[in-house]
Amino acid sequence: MKELFARYTNAVTKHRSLKPLSWLTEHVRAISSGDKLIVGVIGVVITISSIAGMFALERSFLVPVPAHGDILTEGEVGSPRFVNPLLAITDADRDVTALTYAGLMGLSGDGTLVPILAKSYTVSPDGKIYTFFIRNNAKFSDGTNVTAKDVAFTVQKAEDSTLKSPQFANWNGITVDAINPHTVRFTLPKPYAPFLENTTLGILPAHLWRNVPDEQFPFTNLTIKPVGAGPFVVSSVVHDASGIITEYDLSASKNYVLGEPYLNGIHMRFYARESDLAKALANGKVESAYGIPFAGAKTAPFSSVFGVFFNADKNPVFTNLPVRKALSLAINRKYITDEVLHGYATELFGPVPPGSGVKIPAVTDKKDYVATAASVLEKAGWTYDGVARQWVQRRKKLTFSSITIKTSNVPELKAVASAVRNDWKKLGIDVSIELYEPGDLNQNVIRPRKYEALLFGMVIGRDQDLFAFWHSSQQKDPGLNIALYANKKVDALLEDERTNGNASDRLKDLDSIESDISADYPAAFTHTPKFIYALPNNIHGVKIPQITIPADRFATVAKWYKNIDYVWPFLAQNSTISK
Repeated sequence: MKELFARYTNAVTKHRSLKPLSWLTEHVRAISSGDKLIVGVIGVVITISSIAGMFALERSFLVPVPAHGDILTEGEVGSPRFVNPLLAITDADRDVTALTYAGLMGLSGDGTLVPILAKSYTVSPDGKIYTFFIRNNAKFSDGTNVTAKDVAFTVQKAEDSTLKSPQFANWNGITVDAINPHTVRFTLPKPYAPFLENTTLGILPAHLWRNVPDEQFPFTNLTIKPVGAGPFVVSSVVHDASGIITEYDLSASKNYVLGEPYLNGIHMRFYARESDLAKALANGKVESAYGIPFAGAKTAPFSSVFGVFFNADKNPVFTNLPVRKALSLAINRKYITDEVLHGYATELFGPVPPGSGVKIPAVTDKKDYVATAASVLEKAGWTYDGVARQWVQRRKKLTFSSITIKTSNVPELKAVASAVRNDWKKLGIDVSIELYEPGDLNQNVIRPRKYEALLFGMVIGRDQDLFAFWHSSQQKDPGLNIALYANKKVDALLEDERTNGNASDRLKDLDSIESDISADYPAAFTHTPKFIYALPNNIHGVKIPQITIPADRFATVAKWYKNIDYVWPFLAQNSTISK
Protein backbone atom coordinates (compact mmCIF):
# COMPACT_ATOMS: atom_id res chain seq x y z
CA MET A 1 0.00 0.00 0.00
CA LYS A 2 2.92 2.36 0.76
CA GLU A 3 4.44 1.64 -2.68
CA LEU A 4 1.09 2.43 -4.30
CA PHE A 5 0.92 5.76 -2.48
CA ALA A 6 4.52 6.62 -3.48
CA ARG A 7 3.89 5.95 -7.15
CA TYR A 8 0.72 8.01 -6.95
CA THR A 9 2.66 10.95 -5.42
CA ASN A 10 5.36 10.79 -8.10
CA ALA A 11 2.76 10.73 -10.83
CA VAL A 12 1.07 13.79 -9.40
CA THR A 13 4.38 15.67 -9.18
CA LYS A 14 5.44 14.66 -12.68
CA HIS A 15 2.23 15.74 -14.32
CA ARG A 16 1.42 18.73 -12.15
CA SER A 17 1.16 20.96 -15.19
CA LEU A 18 -1.34 18.78 -17.07
CA LYS A 19 -4.98 19.74 -17.40
CA PRO A 20 -7.32 17.90 -14.96
CA LEU A 21 -8.72 15.36 -17.43
CA SER A 22 -5.34 14.67 -18.96
CA TRP A 23 -3.83 14.39 -15.51
CA LEU A 24 -6.47 11.85 -14.43
CA THR A 25 -5.90 9.82 -17.57
CA GLU A 26 -2.17 9.77 -17.07
CA HIS A 27 -2.64 8.95 -13.39
CA VAL A 28 -4.82 5.93 -14.15
CA ARG A 29 -2.28 4.73 -16.73
CA ALA A 30 0.44 5.04 -14.15
CA ILE A 31 -1.24 2.51 -11.85
CA SER A 32 -0.53 -1.16 -12.47
CA SER A 33 -3.35 -3.63 -13.05
CA GLY A 34 -2.71 -5.16 -9.58
CA ASP A 35 -3.05 -1.74 -7.98
CA LYS A 36 -6.21 -1.07 -9.96
CA LEU A 37 -7.71 -4.24 -8.43
CA ILE A 38 -6.89 -3.05 -4.92
CA VAL A 39 -8.40 0.36 -5.58
CA GLY A 40 -11.51 -1.28 -7.05
CA VAL A 41 -11.97 -3.49 -3.99
CA ILE A 42 -11.60 -0.49 -1.69
CA GLY A 43 -14.18 1.36 -3.77
CA VAL A 44 -16.66 -1.51 -3.58
CA VAL A 45 -16.20 -1.80 0.21
CA ILE A 46 -16.75 1.92 0.66
CA THR A 47 -19.85 1.82 -1.55
CA ILE A 48 -21.37 -1.16 0.28
CA SER A 49 -20.59 0.39 3.66
CA SER A 50 -22.21 3.64 2.58
CA ILE A 51 -25.35 1.90 1.35
CA ALA A 52 -25.57 -0.22 4.55
CA GLY A 53 -25.13 2.91 6.63
CA MET A 54 -27.90 4.61 4.73
CA PHE A 55 -30.21 1.62 5.33
CA ALA A 56 -29.30 1.51 9.01
CA LEU A 57 -29.94 5.23 9.33
CA GLU A 58 -33.29 4.86 7.59
CA ARG A 59 -34.23 1.84 9.75
CA SER A 60 -33.60 3.91 12.89
CA PHE A 61 -36.42 6.20 11.81
CA LEU A 62 -38.83 3.39 10.80
CA VAL A 63 -41.31 1.55 13.03
CA PRO A 64 -42.27 -2.14 12.90
CA VAL A 65 -45.85 -2.98 11.90
CA PRO A 66 -47.73 -6.26 11.42
CA ALA A 67 -47.64 -7.50 7.84
CA HIS A 68 -49.91 -9.80 5.88
CA GLY A 69 -48.76 -13.32 5.08
CA ASP A 70 -48.16 -16.86 6.36
CA ILE A 71 -50.66 -19.26 7.92
CA LEU A 72 -51.27 -20.91 11.30
CA THR A 73 -51.80 -24.67 11.59
CA GLU A 74 -54.16 -25.44 14.48
CA GLY A 75 -54.94 -28.85 15.96
CA GLU A 76 -58.08 -29.89 17.82
CA VAL A 77 -59.79 -32.95 19.27
CA GLY A 78 -63.13 -33.74 17.66
CA SER A 79 -64.57 -33.07 14.23
CA PRO A 80 -67.00 -30.34 13.13
CA ARG A 81 -70.41 -31.32 11.78
CA PHE A 82 -72.53 -28.17 12.10
CA VAL A 83 -70.62 -25.03 11.16
CA ASN A 84 -73.65 -22.86 11.75
CA PRO A 85 -74.23 -20.43 14.65
CA LEU A 86 -77.75 -21.83 15.16
CA LEU A 87 -76.70 -25.49 15.21
CA ALA A 88 -73.13 -25.60 16.56
CA ILE A 89 -73.02 -27.90 19.60
CA THR A 90 -69.42 -29.15 19.89
CA ASP A 91 -66.24 -27.16 20.46
CA ALA A 92 -65.09 -28.07 16.95
CA ASP A 93 -68.39 -26.77 15.53
CA ARG A 94 -68.12 -23.53 17.49
CA ASP A 95 -64.45 -22.98 16.59
CA VAL A 96 -64.96 -23.06 12.82
CA THR A 97 -68.19 -21.09 13.26
CA ALA A 98 -66.34 -18.37 15.22
CA LEU A 99 -63.77 -18.06 12.43
CA THR A 100 -66.29 -17.83 9.59
CA TYR A 101 -69.23 -15.93 11.11
CA ALA A 102 -69.61 -12.59 12.89
CA GLY A 103 -72.31 -11.06 15.05
CA LEU A 104 -73.55 -7.55 15.66
CA MET A 105 -71.29 -7.55 18.71
CA GLY A 106 -68.16 -9.51 19.47
CA LEU A 107 -65.54 -10.13 22.09
CA SER A 108 -62.47 -7.92 22.47
CA GLY A 109 -59.08 -8.99 23.80
CA ASP A 110 -59.89 -7.70 27.29
CA GLY A 111 -63.19 -9.57 27.47
CA THR A 112 -65.54 -6.64 26.84
CA LEU A 113 -68.16 -6.65 24.11
CA VAL A 114 -67.52 -4.36 21.15
CA PRO A 115 -69.45 -3.64 17.91
CA ILE A 116 -68.48 -5.83 14.94
CA LEU A 117 -71.15 -5.83 12.21
CA ALA A 118 -72.91 -3.04 14.10
CA LYS A 119 -71.35 0.40 14.22
CA SER A 120 -73.40 1.43 17.26
CA TYR A 121 -76.52 0.69 19.28
CA THR A 122 -78.94 2.34 21.69
CA VAL A 123 -80.93 1.06 24.66
CA SER A 124 -84.31 2.47 25.70
CA PRO A 125 -84.65 3.96 29.22
CA ASP A 126 -86.75 0.99 30.35
CA GLY A 127 -84.07 -1.46 29.16
CA LYS A 128 -86.46 -3.38 26.88
CA ILE A 129 -85.66 -2.00 23.40
CA TYR A 130 -82.23 -2.38 21.75
CA THR A 131 -81.65 -0.70 18.39
CA PHE A 132 -78.59 -1.58 16.32
CA PHE A 133 -77.16 0.30 13.36
CA ILE A 134 -75.29 -1.93 10.91
CA ARG A 135 -72.07 -0.78 9.26
CA ASN A 136 -72.42 0.22 5.61
CA ASN A 137 -69.38 -1.87 4.65
CA ALA A 138 -70.51 -5.05 6.43
CA LYS A 139 -70.41 -7.89 3.89
CA PHE A 140 -70.66 -11.64 3.77
CA SER A 141 -67.76 -13.59 2.29
CA ASP A 142 -69.64 -13.83 -1.05
CA GLY A 143 -69.60 -10.04 -1.30
CA THR A 144 -73.28 -9.37 -0.54
CA ASN A 145 -74.17 -6.74 2.05
CA VAL A 146 -75.20 -7.67 5.58
CA THR A 147 -78.59 -6.09 6.20
CA ALA A 148 -81.19 -5.87 8.96
CA LYS A 149 -83.20 -8.55 7.13
CA ASP A 150 -80.31 -11.00 7.58
CA VAL A 151 -80.27 -10.27 11.31
CA ALA A 152 -84.05 -10.64 11.59
CA PHE A 153 -83.97 -13.91 9.62
CA THR A 154 -81.24 -15.36 11.87
CA VAL A 155 -83.04 -14.47 15.11
CA GLN A 156 -86.39 -15.71 13.87
CA LYS A 157 -84.79 -19.04 12.97
CA ALA A 158 -83.23 -19.20 16.45
CA GLU A 159 -86.74 -18.74 17.90
CA ASP A 160 -88.23 -21.43 15.65
CA SER A 161 -88.87 -24.40 17.94
CA THR A 162 -88.95 -26.83 15.01
CA LEU A 163 -85.29 -26.10 14.29
CA LYS A 164 -84.37 -27.08 17.86
CA SER A 165 -81.49 -24.63 17.98
CA PRO A 166 -79.28 -24.50 21.10
CA GLN A 167 -79.83 -20.73 20.82
CA PHE A 168 -83.60 -21.04 21.31
CA ALA A 169 -83.60 -20.15 25.03
CA ASN A 170 -81.57 -16.98 24.39
CA TRP A 171 -84.10 -15.58 21.91
CA ASN A 172 -87.46 -17.06 22.85
CA GLY A 173 -90.02 -14.27 23.35
CA ILE A 174 -87.87 -11.51 21.81
CA THR A 175 -89.33 -9.57 18.88
CA VAL A 176 -87.00 -8.49 16.06
CA ASP A 177 -87.86 -5.86 13.42
CA ALA A 178 -85.87 -4.74 10.37
CA ILE A 179 -86.55 -1.00 10.41
CA ASN A 180 -84.49 -0.31 7.28
CA PRO A 181 -81.54 -2.04 5.58
CA HIS A 182 -79.11 -0.82 8.24
CA THR A 183 -81.30 -0.64 11.35
CA VAL A 184 -82.64 -3.55 13.38
CA ARG A 185 -84.64 -3.38 16.61
CA PHE A 186 -85.05 -5.96 19.37
CA THR A 187 -87.94 -5.72 21.83
CA LEU A 188 -87.62 -7.73 25.05
CA PRO A 189 -90.65 -8.78 27.14
CA LYS A 190 -88.83 -7.47 30.22
CA PRO A 191 -85.42 -5.92 30.94
CA TYR A 192 -82.52 -8.32 30.69
CA ALA A 193 -79.16 -6.73 31.52
CA PRO A 194 -76.96 -9.40 29.84
CA PHE A 195 -78.85 -9.16 26.52
CA LEU A 196 -75.84 -7.77 24.62
CA GLU A 197 -74.20 -11.17 25.03
CA ASN A 198 -76.96 -12.62 22.83
CA THR A 199 -76.01 -10.31 19.97
CA THR A 200 -72.66 -12.05 19.48
CA LEU A 201 -74.68 -14.66 17.58
CA GLY A 202 -73.28 -15.14 14.06
CA ILE A 203 -75.53 -13.75 11.31
CA LEU A 204 -76.72 -16.01 8.48
CA PRO A 205 -77.05 -14.71 4.90
CA ALA A 206 -80.83 -14.82 4.36
CA HIS A 207 -80.48 -14.94 0.58
CA LEU A 208 -78.78 -18.36 0.86
CA TRP A 209 -80.73 -19.89 3.74
CA ARG A 210 -84.25 -18.56 3.15
CA ASN A 211 -85.33 -21.47 0.97
CA VAL A 212 -83.73 -24.22 3.08
CA PRO A 213 -86.42 -26.17 5.01
CA ASP A 214 -85.83 -26.48 8.76
CA GLU A 215 -85.38 -30.24 8.52
CA GLN A 216 -82.60 -29.71 5.93
CA PHE A 217 -80.65 -27.13 7.95
CA PRO A 218 -78.26 -29.72 9.43
CA PHE A 219 -77.64 -31.42 6.09
CA THR A 220 -77.18 -28.64 3.55
CA ASN A 221 -73.69 -28.04 2.20
CA LEU A 222 -73.82 -24.59 3.79
CA THR A 223 -73.22 -26.21 7.19
CA ILE A 224 -69.91 -27.57 5.89
CA LYS A 225 -68.83 -24.73 3.61
CA PRO A 226 -70.44 -21.72 5.26
CA VAL A 227 -70.87 -18.23 3.89
CA GLY A 228 -70.57 -15.84 6.79
CA ALA A 229 -69.28 -12.38 7.62
CA GLY A 230 -66.37 -13.57 9.76
CA PRO A 231 -62.63 -12.99 9.32
CA PHE A 232 -62.03 -16.23 7.40
CA VAL A 233 -63.71 -18.17 4.62
CA VAL A 234 -63.59 -21.92 3.93
CA SER A 235 -61.42 -22.74 0.91
CA SER A 236 -61.34 -26.53 1.21
CA VAL A 237 -62.50 -29.42 3.40
CA VAL A 238 -60.87 -32.85 3.74
CA HIS A 239 -62.85 -35.96 4.78
CA ASP A 240 -61.56 -39.39 5.70
CA ALA A 241 -62.88 -42.62 4.15
CA SER A 242 -65.86 -42.68 6.53
CA GLY A 243 -66.85 -39.10 5.70
CA ILE A 244 -65.56 -37.52 8.93
CA ILE A 245 -63.96 -34.11 8.48
CA THR A 246 -60.25 -34.24 9.27
CA GLU A 247 -59.01 -30.89 7.90
CA TYR A 248 -60.28 -27.41 7.13
CA ASP A 249 -58.41 -24.83 5.07
CA LEU A 250 -59.54 -21.29 5.86
CA SER A 251 -58.43 -18.23 3.89
CA ALA A 252 -58.46 -14.62 5.04
CA SER A 253 -61.68 -12.88 4.00
CA LYS A 254 -61.08 -9.74 1.99
CA ASN A 255 -64.63 -8.68 2.91
CA TYR A 256 -64.22 -8.78 6.70
CA VAL A 257 -65.76 -5.61 8.07
CA LEU A 258 -62.87 -4.84 10.46
CA GLY A 259 -60.22 -5.37 7.80
CA GLU A 260 -58.59 -8.35 6.13
CA PRO A 261 -56.76 -10.53 8.72
CA TYR A 262 -52.97 -10.42 8.75
CA LEU A 263 -52.68 -14.21 8.50
CA ASN A 264 -53.31 -15.50 4.99
CA GLY A 265 -55.15 -18.44 6.46
CA ILE A 266 -55.65 -21.01 9.21
CA HIS A 267 -55.23 -24.71 8.51
CA MET A 268 -57.18 -26.80 11.02
CA ARG A 269 -56.44 -30.47 11.67
CA PHE A 270 -58.86 -32.59 13.70
CA TYR A 271 -57.91 -35.62 15.81
CA ALA A 272 -59.96 -38.36 17.43
CA ARG A 273 -57.92 -38.53 20.64
CA GLU A 274 -56.11 -36.05 22.84
CA SER A 275 -53.01 -38.26 22.75
CA ASP A 276 -52.92 -37.98 18.93
CA LEU A 277 -53.18 -34.20 19.16
CA ALA A 278 -50.41 -34.04 21.77
CA LYS A 279 -48.17 -36.12 19.49
CA ALA A 280 -48.95 -33.89 16.49
CA LEU A 281 -48.09 -30.80 18.55
CA ALA A 282 -44.84 -32.33 19.77
CA ASN A 283 -43.63 -33.36 16.29
CA GLY A 284 -44.64 -30.10 14.60
CA LYS A 285 -47.55 -31.31 12.51
CA VAL A 286 -49.61 -28.60 14.18
CA GLU A 287 -48.37 -25.33 15.64
CA SER A 288 -51.16 -24.56 18.08
CA ALA A 289 -53.72 -26.42 20.19
CA TYR A 290 -55.76 -25.79 23.31
CA GLY A 291 -56.10 -28.07 26.33
CA ILE A 292 -52.62 -29.59 25.89
CA PRO A 293 -50.00 -28.62 28.51
CA PHE A 294 -46.98 -27.45 26.55
CA ALA A 295 -43.86 -25.43 27.33
CA GLY A 296 -44.61 -21.72 26.94
CA ALA A 297 -48.37 -22.24 26.53
CA LYS A 298 -50.57 -19.25 27.22
CA THR A 299 -53.17 -19.52 29.98
CA ALA A 300 -56.39 -17.62 30.58
CA PRO A 301 -59.06 -17.89 33.26
CA PHE A 302 -61.91 -20.22 32.36
CA SER A 303 -65.32 -18.82 33.30
CA SER A 304 -66.53 -22.04 34.88
CA VAL A 305 -67.10 -23.47 38.34
CA PHE A 306 -66.50 -27.10 39.29
CA GLY A 307 -67.63 -28.89 42.40
CA VAL A 308 -69.61 -31.76 43.89
CA PHE A 309 -73.29 -30.78 43.90
CA PHE A 310 -75.53 -32.34 46.55
CA ASN A 311 -79.03 -33.63 45.85
CA ALA A 312 -81.05 -33.89 49.08
CA ASP A 313 -83.94 -35.52 47.20
CA LYS A 314 -81.77 -38.59 46.67
CA ASN A 315 -79.94 -38.49 50.01
CA PRO A 316 -81.88 -36.72 52.82
CA VAL A 317 -78.74 -36.34 54.93
CA PHE A 318 -77.77 -33.48 52.61
CA THR A 319 -80.58 -31.37 54.10
CA ASN A 320 -78.24 -31.07 57.08
CA LEU A 321 -76.03 -27.96 56.72
CA PRO A 322 -73.18 -29.24 58.96
CA VAL A 323 -72.90 -32.35 56.77
CA ARG A 324 -72.60 -30.31 53.57
CA LYS A 325 -70.13 -27.94 55.25
CA ALA A 326 -67.99 -30.78 56.63
CA LEU A 327 -67.80 -32.49 53.25
CA SER A 328 -66.71 -29.23 51.66
CA LEU A 329 -64.08 -28.46 54.30
CA ALA A 330 -62.63 -31.99 54.10
CA ILE A 331 -61.45 -31.44 50.52
CA ASN A 332 -57.81 -30.50 50.00
CA ARG A 333 -58.29 -28.10 47.08
CA LYS A 334 -54.63 -27.19 46.87
CA TYR A 335 -53.77 -30.81 46.17
CA ILE A 336 -56.40 -30.90 43.42
CA THR A 337 -55.18 -27.73 41.70
CA ASP A 338 -51.44 -28.26 42.11
CA GLU A 339 -51.05 -32.02 41.86
CA VAL A 340 -54.11 -33.49 40.17
CA LEU A 341 -54.52 -30.65 37.64
CA HIS A 342 -50.79 -29.76 37.51
CA GLY A 343 -51.28 -26.09 38.36
CA TYR A 344 -53.79 -25.47 35.56
CA ALA A 345 -56.62 -24.59 37.94
CA THR A 346 -57.49 -22.22 40.78
CA GLU A 347 -58.93 -23.24 44.15
CA LEU A 348 -62.57 -22.30 44.63
CA PHE A 349 -64.95 -22.08 47.56
CA GLY A 350 -68.00 -20.44 45.98
CA PRO A 351 -70.26 -20.25 42.90
CA VAL A 352 -68.56 -17.35 41.09
CA PRO A 353 -65.32 -17.82 39.13
CA PRO A 354 -62.34 -15.49 39.64
CA GLY A 355 -62.33 -12.30 37.60
CA SER A 356 -65.94 -11.37 38.27
CA GLY A 357 -65.10 -8.48 40.56
CA VAL A 358 -66.86 -9.94 43.61
CA LYS A 359 -65.19 -10.71 46.92
CA ILE A 360 -64.24 -14.34 46.50
CA PRO A 361 -64.03 -16.26 49.81
CA ALA A 362 -60.44 -16.90 50.76
CA VAL A 363 -59.27 -20.50 50.65
CA THR A 364 -57.54 -21.13 53.95
CA ASP A 365 -54.58 -23.49 53.87
CA LYS A 366 -55.23 -25.94 56.69
CA LYS A 367 -52.79 -28.64 57.66
CA ASP A 368 -55.54 -31.06 58.60
CA TYR A 369 -58.66 -30.68 56.49
CA VAL A 370 -60.22 -33.85 57.89
CA ALA A 371 -59.89 -32.77 61.53
CA THR A 372 -61.50 -29.43 60.68
CA ALA A 373 -64.38 -31.18 58.93
CA ALA A 374 -64.86 -33.66 61.77
CA SER A 375 -65.03 -30.86 64.34
CA VAL A 376 -67.90 -29.27 62.36
CA LEU A 377 -69.87 -32.51 62.56
CA GLU A 378 -69.08 -33.05 66.22
CA LYS A 379 -70.17 -29.54 67.17
CA ALA A 380 -73.50 -30.26 65.42
CA GLY A 381 -74.08 -33.35 67.54
CA TRP A 382 -72.67 -36.01 65.24
CA THR A 383 -70.47 -38.80 66.54
CA TYR A 384 -68.47 -41.34 64.59
CA ASP A 385 -69.18 -45.03 65.23
CA GLY A 386 -65.91 -46.76 64.37
CA VAL A 387 -67.43 -50.21 64.53
CA ALA A 388 -70.31 -49.47 62.17
CA ARG A 389 -68.11 -47.04 60.21
CA GLN A 390 -70.74 -44.35 60.10
CA TRP A 391 -71.57 -40.92 61.48
CA VAL A 392 -74.56 -40.87 63.79
CA GLN A 393 -76.75 -38.05 65.10
CA ARG A 394 -78.86 -39.74 67.72
CA ARG A 395 -81.05 -36.71 68.43
CA LYS A 396 -82.45 -36.74 64.90
CA LYS A 397 -81.87 -40.47 64.37
CA LEU A 398 -79.69 -39.82 61.32
CA THR A 399 -76.83 -41.94 60.04
CA PHE A 400 -74.33 -41.13 57.36
CA SER A 401 -71.90 -43.67 55.94
CA SER A 402 -71.62 -43.60 52.15
CA ILE A 403 -71.83 -41.38 49.07
CA THR A 404 -71.87 -42.19 45.35
CA ILE A 405 -70.28 -39.54 43.15
CA LYS A 406 -71.40 -39.52 39.53
CA THR A 407 -69.35 -37.67 36.93
CA SER A 408 -68.19 -37.59 33.32
CA ASN A 409 -65.72 -40.16 32.02
CA VAL A 410 -62.95 -37.70 31.17
CA PRO A 411 -59.44 -37.92 32.64
CA GLU A 412 -59.52 -34.64 34.60
CA LEU A 413 -62.86 -35.29 36.30
CA LYS A 414 -61.97 -38.91 37.04
CA ALA A 415 -58.81 -37.70 38.79
CA VAL A 416 -60.63 -34.99 40.74
CA ALA A 417 -63.33 -37.47 41.81
CA SER A 418 -60.63 -39.83 43.09
CA ALA A 419 -59.02 -37.03 45.10
CA VAL A 420 -62.36 -36.10 46.67
CA ARG A 421 -63.05 -39.76 47.45
CA ASN A 422 -59.72 -40.07 49.25
CA ASP A 423 -60.42 -36.99 51.37
CA TRP A 424 -63.93 -38.14 52.30
CA LYS A 425 -62.70 -41.63 53.14
CA LYS A 426 -60.36 -40.06 55.68
CA LEU A 427 -63.48 -38.54 57.24
CA GLY A 428 -64.90 -42.06 57.58
CA ILE A 429 -67.24 -41.93 54.57
CA ASP A 430 -67.36 -44.81 52.10
CA VAL A 431 -67.29 -43.28 48.61
CA SER A 432 -67.93 -44.91 45.23
CA ILE A 433 -67.55 -43.30 41.81
CA GLU A 434 -69.73 -43.91 38.75
CA LEU A 435 -68.48 -42.68 35.37
CA TYR A 436 -70.63 -41.81 32.36
CA GLU A 437 -69.94 -40.66 28.84
CA PRO A 438 -70.78 -36.92 28.60
CA GLY A 439 -73.95 -37.38 26.53
CA ASP A 440 -75.19 -40.20 28.73
CA LEU A 441 -74.47 -38.20 31.88
CA ASN A 442 -76.48 -35.26 30.63
CA GLN A 443 -79.42 -37.25 29.30
CA ASN A 444 -79.80 -40.00 31.89
CA VAL A 445 -78.32 -38.54 35.07
CA ILE A 446 -78.44 -34.73 35.11
CA ARG A 447 -81.73 -34.07 33.34
CA PRO A 448 -83.78 -36.50 35.50
CA ARG A 449 -81.66 -35.49 38.58
CA LYS A 450 -80.64 -39.12 39.24
CA TYR A 451 -77.66 -38.54 41.54
CA GLU A 452 -76.96 -37.87 45.17
CA ALA A 453 -73.61 -36.22 44.50
CA LEU A 454 -72.61 -34.92 41.07
CA LEU A 455 -69.11 -33.76 40.16
CA PHE A 456 -69.77 -31.29 37.39
CA GLY A 457 -68.78 -27.93 35.94
CA MET A 458 -71.04 -24.92 35.42
CA VAL A 459 -70.00 -22.66 32.53
CA ILE A 460 -70.73 -19.14 33.72
CA GLY A 461 -71.15 -16.54 30.98
CA ARG A 462 -69.23 -13.28 30.86
CA ASP A 463 -72.43 -11.60 32.02
CA GLN A 464 -72.19 -13.52 35.34
CA ASP A 465 -75.91 -14.32 35.18
CA LEU A 466 -76.38 -17.12 37.74
CA PHE A 467 -80.18 -17.27 37.47
CA ALA A 468 -80.35 -20.58 35.58
CA PHE A 469 -77.94 -22.24 38.03
CA TRP A 470 -79.29 -21.14 41.41
CA HIS A 471 -82.84 -19.74 41.17
CA SER A 472 -85.42 -22.06 42.80
CA SER A 473 -87.55 -22.01 39.62
CA GLN A 474 -84.73 -23.80 37.79
CA GLN A 475 -84.58 -26.91 39.98
CA LYS A 476 -86.14 -29.18 37.37
CA ASP A 477 -85.04 -29.84 33.80
CA PRO A 478 -84.47 -27.87 31.60
CA GLY A 479 -83.30 -25.63 34.45
CA LEU A 480 -79.67 -25.94 35.51
CA ASN A 481 -80.09 -25.75 39.29
CA ILE A 482 -78.45 -29.15 39.78
CA ALA A 483 -78.07 -28.61 43.55
CA LEU A 484 -81.86 -28.12 43.81
CA TYR A 485 -81.01 -25.00 45.78
CA ALA A 486 -83.78 -22.81 47.19
CA ASN A 487 -83.30 -19.52 49.02
CA LYS A 488 -85.88 -16.71 48.76
CA LYS A 489 -83.32 -13.98 49.43
CA VAL A 490 -81.01 -15.34 46.74
CA ASP A 491 -83.96 -15.67 44.34
CA ALA A 492 -84.71 -11.95 44.74
CA LEU A 493 -81.07 -11.02 44.24
CA LEU A 494 -80.83 -13.20 41.12
CA GLU A 495 -83.93 -11.57 39.66
CA ASP A 496 -82.61 -8.07 40.30
CA GLU A 497 -79.11 -8.91 39.08
CA ARG A 498 -80.32 -9.93 35.63
CA THR A 499 -82.75 -7.01 35.14
CA ASN A 500 -80.85 -4.11 36.73
CA GLY A 501 -79.08 -2.05 34.08
CA ASN A 502 -76.76 -0.40 36.61
CA ALA A 503 -73.42 -2.24 36.55
CA SER A 504 -72.48 -1.15 40.07
CA ASP A 505 -75.79 -2.39 41.53
CA ARG A 506 -75.45 -5.68 39.66
CA LEU A 507 -71.99 -6.21 41.14
CA LYS A 508 -73.38 -5.62 44.65
CA ASP A 509 -76.12 -8.16 43.98
CA LEU A 510 -73.55 -10.66 42.70
CA ASP A 511 -71.41 -10.11 45.78
CA SER A 512 -74.38 -10.91 48.05
CA ILE A 513 -75.30 -13.95 45.92
CA GLU A 514 -71.75 -15.27 46.22
CA SER A 515 -71.72 -14.77 49.99
CA ASP A 516 -75.15 -16.30 50.67
CA ILE A 517 -74.72 -19.37 48.46
CA SER A 518 -71.22 -20.03 49.82
CA ALA A 519 -72.59 -19.96 53.39
CA ASP A 520 -75.27 -22.54 52.52
CA TYR A 521 -72.81 -25.10 51.08
CA PRO A 522 -75.20 -26.50 48.41
CA ALA A 523 -72.08 -27.90 46.77
CA ALA A 524 -68.50 -28.64 47.68
CA PHE A 525 -66.91 -26.25 45.18
CA THR A 526 -63.45 -27.40 44.17
CA HIS A 527 -61.82 -25.40 41.39
CA THR A 528 -62.04 -23.32 38.27
CA PRO A 529 -59.78 -24.56 35.45
CA LYS A 530 -57.35 -22.48 33.45
CA PHE A 531 -57.59 -22.39 29.69
CA ILE A 532 -54.34 -23.66 28.14
CA TYR A 533 -53.38 -22.60 24.63
CA ALA A 534 -50.12 -23.69 23.03
CA LEU A 535 -48.93 -21.29 20.31
CA PRO A 536 -45.74 -21.00 18.23
CA ASN A 537 -43.18 -18.38 19.24
CA ASN A 538 -43.49 -16.57 15.92
CA ILE A 539 -47.18 -15.70 16.29
CA HIS A 540 -47.83 -12.22 17.65
CA GLY A 541 -50.75 -9.98 18.55
CA VAL A 542 -52.59 -12.71 20.46
CA LYS A 543 -54.86 -11.47 23.24
CA ILE A 544 -56.94 -14.10 25.06
CA PRO A 545 -59.87 -12.88 27.16
CA GLN A 546 -61.53 -14.78 29.98
CA ILE A 547 -62.75 -17.96 28.34
CA THR A 548 -66.39 -19.06 28.44
CA ILE A 549 -66.09 -21.52 25.53
CA PRO A 550 -62.82 -22.45 23.77
CA ALA A 551 -63.87 -20.53 20.63
CA ASP A 552 -63.38 -17.31 22.64
CA ARG A 553 -59.64 -17.69 22.01
CA PHE A 554 -60.27 -16.42 18.47
CA ALA A 555 -61.69 -13.10 19.71
CA THR A 556 -58.84 -11.09 18.14
CA VAL A 557 -57.70 -13.59 15.47
CA ALA A 558 -57.89 -10.97 12.69
CA LYS A 559 -55.05 -9.13 14.44
CA TRP A 560 -52.74 -12.12 14.85
CA TYR A 561 -49.63 -12.00 12.66
CA LYS A 562 -46.32 -13.68 11.90
CA ASN A 563 -44.76 -11.25 9.43
CA ILE A 564 -43.38 -7.77 10.20
CA ASP A 565 -42.71 -4.76 7.95
CA TYR A 566 -40.93 -1.47 8.67
CA VAL A 567 -42.52 1.80 7.60
CA TRP A 568 -42.25 5.51 8.26
CA PRO A 569 -44.20 6.54 11.39
CA PHE A 570 -46.76 8.59 9.47
CA LEU A 571 -47.70 5.45 7.50
CA ALA A 572 -48.05 3.23 10.58
CA GLN A 573 -51.31 4.72 11.88
CA ASN A 574 -52.37 2.50 14.82
CA SER A 575 -50.49 -0.60 13.69
CA THR A 576 -47.16 -0.19 15.46
CA ILE A 577 -45.85 -3.11 17.49
CA SER A 578 -45.45 -2.62 21.22
CA LYS A 579 -42.04 -3.54 22.58
